[in-house]
Amino acid sequence: MTNQEIQSIKQRFGIIGNAPALNYAIQVAAQVAPTDMTVLITGESGSGKESFSKIIHALSPRKHGQFIAINCGAIPEGTIDSELFGHEKGAFTGANEARKGYFEVTDGGTIFLDEIAEMPLGTQARLLRVLENGEFIRVGSSKVQKTDVRVVAATNVNLLDRVQAGKFREDLYYRLNTVPITVPPLRDRGDDIYLLFRKFTADFSEKHRVKPISLTPDAVRLLTRFRFPGNIRQLKNLAEQISVLEMEREVDGARLTTYLPTAQTSLLPALLPGHGAGGDFGSYSERDILYRLLFDMRRDMTDLKKVVLELATGNRPAPAETQELLRQNSHLFNNLGEASPYPPTDGQPEPNGYYLPGGPAAPLRVDMASAGYADDDDSDQTEDISHETEEETLSLDAIEKEMIMKALKKHHNKRKYAAQDLGISERTLYRKLKQYDLESA
Repeated sequence: MTNQEIQSIKQRFGIIGNAPALNYAIQVAAQVAPTDMTVLITGESGSGKESFSKIIHALSPRKHGQFIAINCGAIPEGTIDSELFGHEKGAFTGANEARKGYFEVTDGGTIFLDEIAEMPLGTQARLLRVLENGEFIRVGSSKVQKTDVRVVAATNVNLLDRVQAGKFREDLYYRLNTVPITVPPLRDRGDDIYLLFRKFTADFSEKHRVKPISLTPDAVRLLTRFRFPGNIRQLKNLAEQISVLEMEREVDGARLTTYLPTAQTSLLPALLPGHGAGGDFGSYSERDILYRLLFDMRRDMTDLKKVVLELATGNRPAPAETQELLRQNSHLFNNLGEASPYPPTDGQPEPNGYYLPGGPAAPLRVDMASAGYADDDDSDQTEDISHETEEETLSLDAIEKEMIMKALKKHHNKRKYAAQDLGISERTLYRKLKQYDLESA
């Protein structure tokens, strides 16, 4: 499918954005639409899953048939069978007349089952029969009826986890997941966040005949870095809230901060495609960022070990602040039955070997036997620490090299697009290629 065809679909269904993941999801929806295959749309709440079900219906041969969207989580468990498959008169208390269900009403059309994970197990068995044989039975009836309905399902949870927990039928999962479509969350769509914000504020200003809100550059950066756990729905609410409450129509970063809920902000940075932090993180995933943070922490621990070892061996003088602090708290060591490393009288060693010479910048001396070190092991300690530091550095380099190779492979060795995907400049990429001997790639 060409880019022009994708843009045409976006204009027809009012989809804003140019994120690669969004374009790919639209392409899959358009390709599967002419078939009768069952589609499972996954994505976070508020990411726009229903729009894809409408694309599938409108581009299919069933476009002249009826389209119904059902939220399975909003229907009580006791009535969902009746809602979907209908019931006969007298089937239960309050059933004063026979009623057609959604699968009967939408015969020849498309039914969109949102929040499919919330469907009760009993109803799941009925749905599986419809998908397998096109058959259903009304509640309170024994007559088998036929229907020709295309099912598009959606969920914001991991159905495989539900399967393992015994809350979702495994056979139904594989029957629904014939063609999967993943709708990206708003935080992974980069500049689309600002485009959608402008669209919502423009719609609001046109509706209420007011001047639209504009953002300063620092406010735009703040907006695109916010994680938006509520996705498009939350962004629209934010745009309308600012449009109503702000007297000044230009909003800067400091003012925008007052509208962003800090409780919903992740502790990890949201590095977006093309909006890297300027370093080597680029657009890495949260897992990759965690790995690098852990490696940095281990490197800091290694440096701390080296400092402690140098202090213990007398190769590094203790800071004056540390000497004074320990001297002031020498009574704590005495209370514990231990000698203070900084006794009140200068130059007088304690029985266990701790002493402080008279000068304020004198090195800390420690009895190596009491400290658990042997003189002939000093070189081994230093060697082990150096080796550990080198090994961790190599591990970080390996991760970085692997990500560069993946980006090059993904974009067929086109370095310009690989650099954009990594969130770094082409100059930085060329330097990294030379560093890791990947120039032939």
